This record gives sequence, C-alpha cells and structure tokens, in this order.
Amino acid sequence: MRVIAGQWRGRTLLAPPGSATRPTADRVRESLFSMLASRLGSFEGLAVADLYAGSGALGIEALSRGAASCHFVESDRAAASTLRANLAALGAGDRATTVNCRVENFAPTQSFHLIFADPPYASGATPAALAADWLEPGGWAAIETARGAIQETTALSIIAERDIARARLTLFRRD
Repeated sequence: MRVIAGQWRGRTLLAPPGSATRPTADRVRESLFSMLASRLGSFEGLAVADLYAGSGALGIEALSRGAASCHFVESDRAAASTLRANLAALGAGDRATTVNCRVENFAPTQSFHLIFADPPYASGATPAALAADWLEPGGWAAIETARGAIQETTALSIIAERDIARARLTLFRRD
C-alpha cells in the first residue's frame, strides 16, 4: 500500500496485522481521490476526519495532498498502533490526532470539511448519518461500503456513487 500523490507520494504504508481491518485497495483509493479532486479542486487547508481509519491510508492521502489536519478514529488497538507508526514514519504527527474509540463514541470538538468513513462491510454501520452532524456547511463525506450497499441520510445529499470491484464509493455533501 502506497501514498498515491502529494508530499508523500510513493511512500509505503504499513497495514494492520490480522484480518480485523480491510485496507482500502490502491485502485479504490485512487478512484475516490479522483472523484473528490474533480469536485473540491484542492485539499489545501481542509480539516479532515478518517473514521474506521485502520492504517490511516485515506486521511494520510488527504494530508499528503495538503489537508491542514486529520482526526483518525480507530477502535482496534493493533490497527491504531499501525496507524501511529505510519504517521510517525511520515513525520505527520503535528497535523494528525489519533482517537482510539468506536466511531459511535467519538465526540469531536470541531467540525470537518471532509470526512472519510470505511466501516467493516458486514457491520451495518451508517456513517453517513453520523457524518452529517460533524460536517461544516458545504462539507463532504466519502463513504466506502460493500458493492450494492446503500447509505441513507436525509441530512446529506448524494452527489456521486461508483462501484469498483467489491466496493461502493458514495460522495455526500452537506447543504
């Protein structure tokens, strides 16, 4: 797994041990960031949250492309340890905050311009509903689910959906 673009382009990221987490495939991540870049233009200065962070690949990619900060939320201790190792290897600690808790228990003290959420496919989690409360007006949420899964929320507008291999990417925007 590698960082695709930006300051840390080409740098290798560690994956958490075991099968408790499923890192977003490079191809899916590349498609997601292409979808976002065409709509956002730039990641410069954005406050980002990476929910169900695992290795931190999504938030790290945003930081690499110029995001000002990222809150990484991960409940699995081994994954959180790997995430912290990835951030340390990149020297990203000053722009990153790691929170070791369940997403449902996360209580942010700020709102975000962009939220990534990649819950375990079989979890039944509905991160779009959670993200709606944490987004700035005009903010974006990028949710990865299993192909065919549907995320519903009345607080966010669906802007785009794309199926790639076993994944479905859905972009939401807060009005």
